[in-house]
Amino acid sequence: MADGRTPLLIDCDPGIDDAVALVFALCHPAAEVVAIGSVHGNVPASLAAENALRVLEILGDDRTPVAEGAARPIAQELSTDEWVHGQDGLGDTRLPAPRRGTTGEHAADQIVRLCRERPGELTLVALGPLTNVALALLKEPELPRLVRRVVVMGGAAAVPGNATAVAEANIWHDPEAADLVFRAGWPLAMVGLDVTMKALFGLEERDRLRRLAESRPAAAFLDAILAYYTRVYEPILGRPAAAMHDPLAVAAALEPDLVRWESWPVRVERRGEWTRGMTVADRRMPARARAGRPASDDQEARVEVAVEVDATRFLDRLLAVLARAPEGPARGTGG
Repeated sequence: MADGRTPLLIDCDPGIDDAVALVFALCHPAAEVVAIGSVHGNVPASLAAENALRVLEILGDDRTPVAEGAARPIAQELSTDEWVHGQDGLGDTRLPAPRRGTTGEHAADQIVRLCRERPGELTLVALGPLTNVALALLKEPELPRLVRRVVVMGGAAAVPGNATAVAEANIWHDPEAADLVFRAGWPLAMVGLDVTMKALFGLEERDRLRRLAESRPAAAFLDAILAYYTRVYEPILGRPAAAMHDPLAVAAALEPDLVRWESWPVRVERRGEWTRGMTVADRRMPARARAGRPASDDQEARVEVAVEVDATRFLDRLLAVLARAPEGPARGTGG
């Protein structure tokens, strides 16, 4: 961090909002994207890796490494969400195959290696199911000491789920992995549906993005995929808009004051017939502590939970950063 930027190690499953988050992170002046890992979730892990490479190509980035990761959850069958993101994961834009490939290293091994090489420096931003992160923990028990911070896009502390009545999709896709990650005892921040469903990219933002798209291929790409995403979300929200789940998680990792945080013990439900994948936030903790129960009993599972967001400020920041994308034709756009 000698240059003042925050080194980010991003684990993701692109996915439309993941693609927006990657462009945001790669263009953000305060971010150094060290590497990207792919995981199953929105689409299979192999396609997620290709989509990450496509995003990099649109930005003219031929250096940031991409490692393919876990192809399935730890203990349940694979399930993907093409109905939300399109068969290609990018709103059925059918971009050509990326010109370069993945590194050949597994994404979990990439996490372990980079954290060993840069102890105490990296912020791990997990935008998909937590399988790679859990595997990295199993490979390197010292990982919680080596990572500066973990920011998870996932969970729902005080609002309904989106995969089930109570479970958010990234946690629901691999509850066993999420349980390992939430109990690891490292600095963990949860940016879940409590705030992401308030960060809505609507018609005003789309108009501003279209103006950027006139000269920036990355903005034109995002406008195209967000058109698809908005059509999926409009019946859910009752207006033409889409939730910026993953971009908000990246923003919160770089600018934590965009959201308000509460520190709560959080457990991941793995066994409930109707509640599997639920993030159970114990908001009683202050009362329990006053009643005489030591706070340290739940200290290892204590999580910084995002509970409120300045949505207007975040969306302005998102668009301001997207305005930093390269101008003119870039590789992968056909232009």
